[in-house]
Amino acid sequence: SKKDGVQFVSNVDRVNYTLQQLTHAANKDVGKFITREVKNKIKNRTKRLAKNTQYWARSRALDLQVGFKAGGLYGIFQELGTQKIPRVGALRDTVNENIPMIVMIQSQYLSGLEDEARALSMINEEDEEGSG
Repeated sequence: SKKDGVQFVSNVDRVNYTLQQLTHAANKDVGKFITREVKNKIKNRTKRLAKNTQYWARSRALDLQVGFKAGGLYGIFQELGTQKIPRVGALRDTVNENIPMIVMIQSQYLSGLEDEARALSMINEEDEEGSG
């Protein structure tokens, strides 16, 4: 829009897009980190469950899930425990123990808003599934 010969340009859409993409990129890095830490915690106990630990970072929903793929279906019993299986709690404990690191990873990306060129270099728009 123009007023008194001065043109005003709105960057709201571009900033929103950049913020969404930085959030997605941060989620992917947190997913990789947590998945790797969980695998290290449980690999000596059960290699099968470690192989089936994965993260899902979705760009449209802007969410992150870390859990066990179908091949590790029994993992929920080890995570939560049953009358016959002791609680391992690898997912929950790993996240709780690493909250400062998660905050640091997220902060690195979101501070990228200060410098548009830096922000754009951090962005990859695709959804990702990964095993760390």
